[in-house]
Amino acid sequence: MGGDVLCTNLAVQGGFRVSGASIDGEFDLEGASLSNPDGNALDAYHVQITEDFTFHPGFRAEGRIILSGAVVSAAIGFCGAVLNNAGDVALEAVDVHVTRNFDLGRGLAVNGGIQLDGSNIGTQLSFRDITLTHPGETALSLRMTQARETDLRTQRPIDGTVDARNAHLGTLYDTPDTWPADIRLTETTYDALASPLAAAERLDWLRRGAEGYVPQPYEQLAAVYRRLGHEDEARTVLLAKQRHRRATLPPHIRVWGYIQDTTVGYGYRPLRAGLWLMALLSCGAIFFAVHSPAPLEAGKAPPFNAVFYTLDLLVPIITFGQEAAFAPRGIGQWLAYGLTAASWVLATTVTAGISRAITRQ
Repeated sequence: MGGDVLCTNLAVQGGFRVSGASIDGEFDLEGASLSNPDGNALDAYHVQITEDFTFHPGFRAEGRIILSGAVVSAAIGFCGAVLNNAGDVALEAVDVHVTRNFDLGRGLAVNGGIQLDGSNIGTQLSFRDITLTHPGETALSLRMTQARETDLRTQRPIDGTVDARNAHLGTLYDTPDTWPADIRLTETTYDALASPLAAAERLDWLRRGAEGYVPQPYEQLAAVYRRLGHEDEARTVLLAKQRHRRATLPPHIRVWGYIQDTTVGYGYRPLRAGLWLMALLSCGAIFFAVHSPAPLEAGKAPPFNAVFYTLDLLVPIITFGQEAAFAPRGIGQWLAYGLTAASWVLATTVTAGISRAITRQ
């Protein structure tokens, strides 16, 4: 076609096939009604359109819409359309290339699935105010889709799974009120979050996938927080990643994880190490101030100091000359053993945690 194809208010019973068409203009199906419930309502496979490909407003379809392989030099719009192919894919748009926007929002109602795998959208992929229902199945598949912006602020949560694995979503717009119950984010990347939210809220978003422990979504979210300068939020995300990983380990290995978590938060809560040290120092100093150990060599031992004696037990790499000069007995001896063991556990967890944090950063 050397110009526009205007199919306003077209009514078709059966399949409408334009696969392979080349249109040097726009393809307009505003107000059209296509009905082929047992097959393809529209087969526009590998069409090439130099301007807009529009299905709004008032477009209705019973059956599958196929746009796979289409190349559209302007935009595709489905605003206000109604697509019905219950129990199957309603819109198949795999490997579509759109120079500007692919608008699947603003009142679009879809009963069935949407497949956009491998599509490339030059500007914005929008699902703003869409209603999408495909219960128990993949309602929206965005695998390997690429867009500069992605708007997932649907009218209500999508009923079905959202599969965004290996997609690049650019700047992502979403809200907690419309997060789907099941969203797959393995190897999904995005440049920014229009609404970063607190890490605790975003972690609920990550946990909605049913894929088990996958580290990449945590790393991706932490990287976005860091770019925003929210280092505390990034550490919260990475700490949650370690806790999720711990739940997948055998019980005997989890013990070390619990110790690292309690002491230094896997290295992402380093202040805890100082608090633990102060608590142990206070306990030891109070006890030994009341129950002073006897000197090993009377007359040669320095004056006893409960604080520095406890520090000698807690800090193995330095000495104040107290531990070597005094020998506790009974309960004091067991307390000294416990403080020494606690110091090594604390030192080991601090080293492991800081090494992990530095490596990730």
